[in-house]
Amino acid sequence: MSGRKVLVLDNGAYSIKAGYADWTQARTIPNCTVTRGKGDKKSYIGDQLSTCTDFTGLYYKLPFEKGFLINWQNEKEVWDRIFSKDVLNCDPKNTTLLITEPCFNLPNIQQNYDEVIFEAYEFEAYYRTIAPWLCIQNDTTSLYKDRFYKPNEVPDCALVVDSGYSFTHVVPFVMGRPILPAIRRINIGGKLLTNHLKEIVSFRYWDMMEQTYIMNEVKETCCFVSQDFLSDLEICRKNPRDNPILQEYILPDFSRNSKGYIREKKRGGVYDQSDEQVLYMNNERLSVPEILFNPMDVGMNQAGIPEVIVESINATHPEMFPSLSVNDVDLHGLLYGNIILVGGNSLFSGYKNRIEKDLRYLAPTEFEIRVGMSENPVTYAWQGGVKFANSADFNEKLVSRAEFNEYGHNICLQRFGLGDDDEIEMSE
Repeated sequence: MSGRKVLVLDNGAYSIKAGYADWTQARTIPNCTVTRGKGDKKSYIGDQLSTCTDFTGLYYKLPFEKGFLINWQNEKEVWDRIFSKDVLNCDPKNTTLLITEPCFNLPNIQQNYDEVIFEAYEFEAYYRTIAPWLCIQNDTTSLYKDRFYKPNEVPDCALVVDSGYSFTHVVPFVMGRPILPAIRRINIGGKLLTNHLKEIVSFRYWDMMEQTYIMNEVKETCCFVSQDFLSDLEICRKNPRDNPILQEYILPDFSRNSKGYIREKKRGGVYDQSDEQVLYMNNERLSVPEILFNPMDVGMNQAGIPEVIVESINATHPEMFPSLSVNDVDLHGLLYGNIILVGGNSLFSGYKNRIEKDLRYLAPTEFEIRVGMSENPVTYAWQGGVKFANSADFNEKLVSRAEFNEYGHNICLQRFGLGDDDEIEMSE
């Protein structure tokens, strides 16, 4: 880095993972501005949400809409807070920025990134890329820890499944470059799952349509990915005393500053708190995450994650790489053997096992299925960004403020390509 101060910013639609390149752990900050409503002018920007004591009826103003950054005024409010002395104490004029953008980001939005970063904040230099590419900068082979493990070896092929707030992207890489014709997107993310849970809970139990924060907590606490969905649904029909899936979630009482929690079921016992509001989570626990695997459950004409992984791998052909001596079997085998799960939805219990199980049914039998996931899949891209920022290749990718002032947006278009053109010759 040549003594340069580098800020790594994984700018997600739900949260920002931020920290300097000499840090070992990122700060996770909500990427939103939150207000309570028309009658309450109090607002919380980014990390200030942690100081809130009453999470009922919160209204979120999000910079991202349908996965793309479109509300720059809102985003600048969040960035101003993050760069302030109270959070990161960042002086942009003396800082280099490494920031992520969505896959297939629109050209006019990319230009907005460049103009805001150089003209509004005047960063010294910056590099913009997609989060899945930063993921493969990590020691991905350490995720498997099998007989093929070789420390710090970069695999020739890898496939990243990034299931985040707005979308789920499946991105195959060959020799460090994303294969654009084979990238697939599922229009399902954590936002849709939370909204669906709000709807079914409001229909069956309590009106929770305006309790986004609380229902997101319920989703993260109670929901899991079923390994046998139909069998578990039958269990949910049983008497509550014989139903191990049923959970009793005690809704938070902010007047007493008490958080929500799962109450242990008592057989024939009597609970002390008669005024507690109980939310019974039964088949909702598994039917909500099941949308990731069967989008048709909510009327979406799309395939689930395992099917899309197979489709993405099948769309990768050796003819795309004339300079490489590889056939379909070898190429697809390498991709099936290096699948990496990242994003907030990866935290669902049973998520990784379900993908492995379904892929074993769908993939050809001659291929070994290896699915890896880090201990913290939410910050995995940030960790890759830190490793890349400390590498010798980082300086070559940067666009400086002086270069932008001279050449404008065109220099960013030229410099921010993923990989050198002479490394892999790609045919149309």
